[in-house]
Amino acid sequence: MKATNLRLGIACTLLIGVTGACTAAPEGETETSPEPAPSYSPESRDLAQADIERLMEELSNWGRWGDDDQLGAANLITREKRLEALALATEGISVSLAHPLITEQAVDVPFPFERAILALPDPDAEPPFRGGVSDRYEISYHGYSHSHIDALCHILYKGKMYNGYSQDTVTEEGCTRSSIFNLRGGIVTRGIVFDIPRLKGVPYLEPGTPIYTEDLEAFEEMAGLRVRPGDAVFIRTGRWARRADVGPWAVSQNAAGLHASTMPWVRSRDISFIGSDAALDVVPSLVEGVDLPVHILTIVAMGIDIFDNQDLEAVAETAAELGRWEFLLVAGPLAVDTGTGSPINALALF
Repeated sequence: MKATNLRLGIACTLLIGVTGACTAAPEGETETSPEPAPSYSPESRDLAQADIERLMEELSNWGRWGDDDQLGAANLITREKRLEALALATEGISVSLAHPLITEQAVDVPFPFERAILALPDPDAEPPFRGGVSDRYEISYHGYSHSHIDALCHILYKGKMYNGYSQDTVTEEGCTRSSIFNLRGGIVTRGIVFDIPRLKGVPYLEPGTPIYTEDLEAFEEMAGLRVRPGDAVFIRTGRWARRADVGPWAVSQNAAGLHASTMPWVRSRDISFIGSDAALDVVPSLVEGVDLPVHILTIVAMGIDIFDNQDLEAVAETAAELGRWEFLLVAGPLAVDTGTGSPINALALF
């Protein structure tokens, strides 16, 4: 794949009161400003498998931060970017992007969250000086059920993951390259919620509705902002509002989301993370012979981790009330060595 061979490091910064973790730049390197992303002509809506293969080459970030890079577009979140994002927390308002964990099986939740209480107080025992209870959680989080983040090793294309690592690096022990463990320092950057139903004057998009580049640019104009390098973008389709209104449906077979033709726009804006209230892709994909092309192009080609199944109802409502669609995003995945992703409770701070 094409590479610019630009090597960037993420400098360590201590964000007191937000996160005490940091990611250090490689030894001997200093943090530099990110290379400007190239401009791309609008892509046709009529895409075929050959076009996805072409875009895999044209939009690639492979080698951009070195042949050994495992962070991908997270490299775009520099020290300056974090400090810029911190300045967005001016109102003292915190909103969770996590949907409550669903414990009942449904057509869109084949593997509900399971919880077991391991210890309860003994009602017949004399109250001790100190008591305690505990429980165990079990969650199968990939798919369309629970709020989570995908690691860069989660999706493969022709036997390779982001930056050319072979599928052979994935073993029974997990991902030995590009696992979620690489994000254990946390994600702190400028977040933006794109409320596409509000743009179109509807409460939610109907399943299967594609979102095109002109929709994204129209929302930028309506909101009076522009996506900048290192931003995290969240696309609201209204999935959870529709579920509350009409009940669950087979989201894996029919979901509103981004059309693959938006990917040159994503690459040109140098987005660091992207997510939605479903799994980002419009389903069906409208690209014959290719399932989840947006997942393939973001994770494998561009090295962008995806936030799936975020609940964007409260953050969109807060943004509308405040008249501002940008916020400080803070998120910390579980530090699972070799993990393919993680359940996550991302926070939007206004």
